[in-house]
Amino acid sequence: MNSKTIPIAVDGSRTEALIQLEPKNKIYVRAASGRFAAWRWAMVWLTQLVFYGLPWVTWHGRQAVLFDLAQQRFFLFGLVLYPQDLIYLTLLLVLAALTLFFVTAVAGRIWCGFSCPQTVYTKLFVWVERLTEGKPHASKALDSRGWGAEKMLRKGSKQALWLGISLWTGFTFVGYFTPIQSLASALPDLSMGPWDTFWVLFYGLFTYLNAGYLREQVCKHMCPYARFQSAMFDRDTLIIGYDSARGDARGPRSRSVDHKAIGLGDCTDCSLCVQVCPTGIDIRDGLQSNCIGCAACIDMCDGVMDQMKYPRGLIRYSSLNGLTHDWSTSILRKRVLRWRVLAYGLLLCLLTAALVIGLNLRSPFRLDVIRDRGVMARTLHNGSIENVYRLHLMNATEQTQRYRVEAVGLDGLSMTRPVQMSLAPIEAQTIAVSVQLPARQAESLLGKTLPMQFKVSQMGDDDGLAQLLENSTFHVPR
Repeated sequence: MNSKTIPIAVDGSRTEALIQLEPKNKIYVRAASGRFAAWRWAMVWLTQLVFYGLPWVTWHGRQAVLFDLAQQRFFLFGLVLYPQDLIYLTLLLVLAALTLFFVTAVAGRIWCGFSCPQTVYTKLFVWVERLTEGKPHASKALDSRGWGAEKMLRKGSKQALWLGISLWTGFTFVGYFTPIQSLASALPDLSMGPWDTFWVLFYGLFTYLNAGYLREQVCKHMCPYARFQSAMFDRDTLIIGYDSARGDARGPRSRSVDHKAIGLGDCTDCSLCVQVCPTGIDIRDGLQSNCIGCAACIDMCDGVMDQMKYPRGLIRYSSLNGLTHDWSTSILRKRVLRWRVLAYGLLLCLLTAALVIGLNLRSPFRLDVIRDRGVMARTLHNGSIENVYRLHLMNATEQTQRYRVEAVGLDGLSMTRPVQMSLAPIEAQTIAVSVQLPARQAESLLGKTLPMQFKVSQMGDDDGLAQLLENSTFHVPR
């Protein structure tokens, strides 16, 4: 196997990381069992339960989570957002990115190994492959055989299950943007819209290729996270590492032999850690950019250590400093609270507080003012100046609301007729309104564009109902 080590920056210092150069053949991954394998399966079930189940959850008679692009409304349980609320969605994305940075600074690529969709779906597809074709050695033997009835049956059943999972994944993905109940009702007679059909097939094909065939190639060559993660690492970041001081020199031995007496370390050179690695690397070669932090090698190595009656932890979660200085778990925990982690944590707290405060202070309705380009301004027969506007009012609550609209900000400014309107829950309406300025006020303002505002007041019996001021301009022609 051709390989090369290149230097990468870790906390200002240079560390050698192994990079595989040549294309690899299919990796037949051996199944690992242990505490980390149980955690990986728990994350598979948890993430897929959320992903597949969330679109079917209802909230006040509607889909709880729906990004309705056609109606330009975003529903997050009791929260209704409009395109004007993009700042909140942006903050959510920034919080997600900062959380990823925070987790990476503490525990390396633990997201990749346990929660990344590529990892989760690859594990699902490998499980299906093992169910239909058998264990890795049986699957490899099946691939090398000529086509026959058994091979066609096993390969066909695998492909059918893969396609079923992929199409259901694509269907669920589209269900976050088009109400999933309407999609489901359109399935029996294949009456889904063209765009819905396209995205179901596209996302399904995307899942099928990535999890079924590309697998580790996505992590090694396509995912940008593997390339910039070193910027968030330092020598106290937890990584999966091999304790070379304890493990070398490697070699097979009998359990009855004192391996230290014959100059061997604890590593039996069984290569099981390589056989369970989904990216096909050898963790004993040191820090590598292709390691996704799944900890399968830890489970397998701990099992071998138990059989040999050696202490566990030959391969373990540690840090570069921890491996170099053989630090204990308590010291590693103390090193977690360092400036990089504290900075990410502080930013997370500040942005989370800003998001919560912003959502609590957010107005329960929104107003957009659009100037009517066909009738910007005109002079009436009595000398008054009239401007025409289109007001787009949006009710962001789950109850019917009544509103009163006024024009303010200029002496004498008034609406041609009083504007009161009622909006159903999460409804939006656009109305045309006329605003006039009397001739006596307009005489000294000819040719000017003046600032003014539209005031929207929530109507009801309660005191302290919300009000909203939206800036606009009033133009006085010459």
